[in-house]
Amino acid sequence: MPSVVGLLEQRELAARCRVDGLREEADRIQAELAVAELEWQEWVIARRRVDAVLAADCGSTAGTEDVPDPRAAGVPSVLRDSAKPKSQVPVWREGLAWSVLSVDYQRILQALSERERLHQGPLTCQEMAVMFGPDAVLAKVEALWSKAKRLVARGWPAEPAPGRFMLAKAAAGRGGGS
Repeated sequence: MPSVVGLLEQRELAARCRVDGLREEADRIQAELAVAELEWQEWVIARRRVDAVLAADCGSTAGTEDVPDPRAAGVPSVLRDSAKPKSQVPVWREGLAWSVLSVDYQRILQALSERERLHQGPLTCQEMAVMFGPDAVLAKVEALWSKAKRLVARGWPAEPAPGRFMLAKAAAGRGGGS
């Protein structure tokens, strides 16, 4: 017969996994919303410009409305530069800031950066899980491993040995987007 504490731990783990999944979904939806808002603003501008051209006499721009660029006002730069839907981890390239990644991926890179700053060796997902929270349960470690592997595949960190991750030399100087 299972213990009450064991059953509570199972329920807690299931709730935590659900919260983690919902957070990832919220990050994805937030990025998708930013892209949709930008596209919507571009259509609004296009319609206003066509209206202005059709209303203007012989194409004169003297009386046309000056429509502000949505990238400058309507959409915050953090959302505009965030990862696009279905490409939450873009391939690393020179000048690309960490801010294009979702928060979870930024936390992994920050942990690797901190490890490098302290001149310590590569980091395992088990060690990252302990750094990120009080309990390093298997599901959390596996989720971190999956994210770390995705980052490695796109050139952000390096994996010098199986399961051990360190910040790639090229991506090391782009922390936090500054």
